[in-house]
Amino acid sequence: MLILAATPIGNLSDASPRLMEHLASAEYIAAEDTRSLTKLAGLLGVKLKAKLFSLHEHNESDRIEQLLEIAVDSNVLVVSDAGMPTVSDPGFLLVRAAVERSIEVTVIPGPSAVLSALAVSGLPTDRFTFEGFIARKDGERTSTFDALVAETRTMVFFESPHRILDSLQSAVKVFGADRRASVSRELTKKFEHTERGTLAELVEWAKTEPKGEMVLVLAGAGKATVAIDALVKDVFKLVASGTRLKDAVSEIAAHHGASKSALYQLCLDAK
Repeated sequence: MLILAATPIGNLSDASPRLMEHLASAEYIAAEDTRSLTKLAGLLGVKLKAKLFSLHEHNESDRIEQLLEIAVDSNVLVVSDAGMPTVSDPGFLLVRAAVERSIEVTVIPGPSAVLSALAVSGLPTDRFTFEGFIARKDGERTSTFDALVAETRTMVFFESPHRILDSLQSAVKVFGADRRASVSRELTKKFEHTERGTLAELVEWAKTEPKGEMVLVLAGAGKATVAIDALVKDVFKLVASGTRLKDAVSEIAAHHGASKSALYQLCLDAK
């Protein structure tokens, strides 16, 4: 079978006894980075006896056949550098192929940056969506956010420290300055910190150049927000036909019974 094992995302004490047991006893381990795995095992005081295979985004497709042949008769432990394999980490293609061939797949649960950041965000946790890493290019990032503008579930994103300011500024333009959000950095580590507030407030915080891996948690749209966001396109249609922005906002807001000031601000943010 394949055994997916979660590894610490920062604090080594989060390594479960079950993880350490399997690391020590495994005959075969597929790791995102074999050097990182060897270092982790050393820090945990675990002596590896397994044959190691690298399994990363550049070689996963080529490695599948080899690993599945082994998994038919033996257990293959699958680990990423941090957190759960397959969650914005290698492993998904391998798991999918294993499922298609009726090879059993099981899990050793453990640390998760997604759930950790969501839990401490102070935002609704009953329904949420994980959106992975935010696109690097401004246009792609904006398009991604545009597609989520009416999403009512809490949204979780991964981001790097040197792009968090750009991403927050893009989020302000799409979701509005007052949308609630949080950014968690260095989760489970010594300098762990979660900044909470509106997107506008988080933009100012990000200007201090915070360091560490980031998880952005963004509040979903309320029903009123969904309704008014949908009117922005109608406003710009009128503007394109020659109507002044303020007049277009007044007309559309009056027709739909929406807040004129809120709609006007959304239109300014969307420019």
